[in-house]
Amino acid sequence: MPAPRTVLLTGAAGGLGTLMRELLPAYGYELRLLDLRPVEGAPNAITADLADKAALREAVRGVDAIIHLAGISLEAPFEKILKANIEGTYNLYEAAREEGVDRIAFASSNHAVGFTPHPEGEAPFDASALIPIDTPRRPDTFYGLSKSFGEDLAQLYWDRHGLETVSVRIGSCFAEPSSVRMLSVWMSPADGARLFHAALTAENVGHTVVYGSSANTRLWWDLSTARALGYDPQDDSEPYAEKLIAEQGELDPENVAHAYLGGHFVNDPPIWPY
Repeated sequence: MPAPRTVLLTGAAGGLGTLMRELLPAYGYELRLLDLRPVEGAPNAITADLADKAALREAVRGVDAIIHLAGISLEAPFEKILKANIEGTYNLYEAAREEGVDRIAFASSNHAVGFTPHPEGEAPFDASALIPIDTPRRPDTFYGLSKSFGEDLAQLYWDRHGLETVSVRIGSCFAEPSSVRMLSVWMSPADGARLFHAALTAENVGHTVVYGSSANTRLWWDLSTARALGYDPQDDSEPYAEKLIAEQGELDPENVAHAYLGGHFVNDPPIWPY
């Protein structure tokens, strides 16, 4: 599939959105930016709530594809998650359907399967030990539950309306990992851009779910569905391992926050501050 020319990037003022709006133009994309908050340095960005259906319809009109990063990215009361992540994602898909957009890259999360135990043993794990993409969903929070909903919504819109989606179960996309757990789920910003580019340009994706991380030595999950899109991760968290382990120690399987894929989201999730 040729690269879409104009892409709507929702959540453009957030941490991941900021990284992607800096990196994706190098792939030839013209980004249309949308966020609930003003986007710093982008006076033409659209400032709108996902609840504003008219504004969403206008934002979607004329774009070739959408990267949907907007919403609450931590735990919050269900009522807030419902409005921002569940109803908001539905509103976006409806706007895309109405305007004839045929490809969305949806920011799902590892927290959709957060209560999945991570592999045991020494890294690197062989392929048979990696968490497969079809592992049963086990959300660790209302946030993770909303990402499970988003994946199901994407499947429905493919089956019913032919709107294709790549759902990316993002690990942690930062300049560098900040915890021992993150050594296994880290996605460098450059690899994040590579993965979203692959998600927008691969042929015949239907609804495809992929894990989003770099090719980490300590990787916990199977990247084969991402690689099948043409994703070729170039980075590895291992150069950060010695320092982080010296500061924090190895993961303790007796610690519930260390035993599951979702980390401390399973027992003490960070709370959305707004």
